Amino acid sequence: MSGHQRYGDIYSGHTRKQKREVPRVIAERDLVAEDAATGFCGAVVGFDRSYDGEFVKLEDGKGRVRLFAMREAAFLIDGQPVTLVKPTATAPQQPTRSASGSTRVEGVKARVAKASRIWVEGVHDAALVERVWGHDLRIEGVVVEQLEGLDHLAARLTEFRPGPGRRVGVLVDHLVTGSKETNLTTGLGEHVMITGHPYIDVWQAVRPSAVGIAAWPDVPRGEDWKTGICQRLRWGTPRDGWRRVYNAVDSYRDLETPLIGAVERLIDFVTEPE
Repeated sequence: MSGHQRYGDIYSGHTRKQKREVPRVIAERDLVAEDAATGFCGAVVGFDRSYDGEFVKLEDGKGRVRLFAMREAAFLIDGQPVTLVKPTATAPQQPTRSASGSTRVEGVKARVAKASRIWVEGVHDAALVERVWGHDLRIEGVVVEQLEGLDHLAARLTEFRPGPGRRVGVLVDHLVTGSKETNLTTGLGEHVMITGHPYIDVWQAVRPSAVGIAAWPDVPRGEDWKTGICQRLRWGTPRDGWRRVYNAVDSYRDLETPLIGAVERLIDFVTEPE
């Protein structure tokens, strides 16, 4: 009988314990961890790297920040040993919505411009329309042009000659019953659509909260509106004020509903099949 048979398996009942695996935890910002060696406890606020490895920055409740080497099982979370792992960098997600709220279309070239046009009164109107609806307009192949004042509308329409496949949508400021703007924009034919908003200037169609004010100040009739606004808000010159207004608009959420509806109706009109 061999020794193994005579004495049995000398390892029977004494199996070697497997080493317990220490969980690996991604050190997301503000994760609270304790350095097992020193007892220092704090939230993750950053990382550092030197010739001897990666370090994590922990900040305690008193604002003290210390560096700790990210070694195996060097930290405790809820009293349990863990290995902290630096988060991997991820590419920022591309927005799925355009500034107008429509589905963003990627990888598609802008269409060749259609014959139909959208006309706006001035450069600020054109800039805000581009800011919010620029993506949609390029996809649809719609060009926005300035009238340089509504007084030029009749002459421009005579020159353009709207018709089937050559529609014109016109965005008008201060389009209210009985106004000069209303009188200039009636009876223009089935291939012309006039929409607008009730505000004196397109600046006023930007929500006050977007530009950090409670409300747009009242400016007496006869006084230049933009100049009066800038004086009352201490914004400097109208050029300075325009920079504030333009930079405050990131999407349709920063605009008043009447302007949003007016532009959307114009885009539908000039892109709708005859």
